[in-house]
Amino acid sequence: MSNILEVKGLEASYGPTKALHGIDFSLEEGGVTTILGANGAGKTTTLRAISGMISRSGEILLAGKNIISLRTADITREGIAHVPEGRGTFVRMSTEDNLQLGAYSRSDKDEIARDIERVYSYFPILKQRRSQQAGTLSGGEAQMLAVGRALMLRPRLLLLDEPSFGLAPLIVQELFAILKKINVEDGVSMLLVEQNASLALELADHAYLLETGNIVISGTSQSILENETVRRSYLGY
Repeated sequence: MSNILEVKGLEASYGPTKALHGIDFSLEEGGVTTILGANGAGKTTTLRAISGMISRSGEILLAGKNIISLRTADITREGIAHVPEGRGTFVRMSTEDNLQLGAYSRSDKDEIARDIERVYSYFPILKQRRSQQAGTLSGGEAQMLAVGRALMLRPRLLLLDEPSFGLAPLIVQELFAILKKINVEDGVSMLLVEQNASLALELADHAYLLETGNIVISGTSQSILENETVRRSYLGY
């Protein structure tokens, strides 16, 4: 299977402070890859670098095309959608207006309407809340809306930053089951940053462990689950 994403020698900085030190990793077309690590390891920075949100260098190949020099808006048009930590919904707009905004770069109105209904099929609660201000949604509903809005771009690759953060366990299980369904049924590739390592490895097929801006362990999710260092430090057994 070919790779939809290849990252080579990726470096990223916040001003004079280097956060990523030349990391390399890849993601298979239609696959789910997770990046694990402690707070401050560089996980969120990696997603921001791919999205063009921070200063970076190296190579970021999307289906073979180097997008390292593109701006965030152009990267989005190439088919990468980013669901940031904290959801980032437009709180004064309705649920449905948020979904419409997710399709801002598209002009196919009939297809947009169909895609909104597809999002509602994944997240029925959003259909019930379609006229409700996004700022009044629960945390779980807001996270579902953030994912749904990203899907309105019809992405080839979905970047997910801590989707379980602040959510009740039952909501988290529901959300991850839907993410799995989106991956399998729609063929959307996913790069997942998630503090809950067990949950991330359950969804993903490949994993990378970041420590202080360097990848120190990589492999299939199963091999990572069996790694004693990972078990002891991130899985708690």
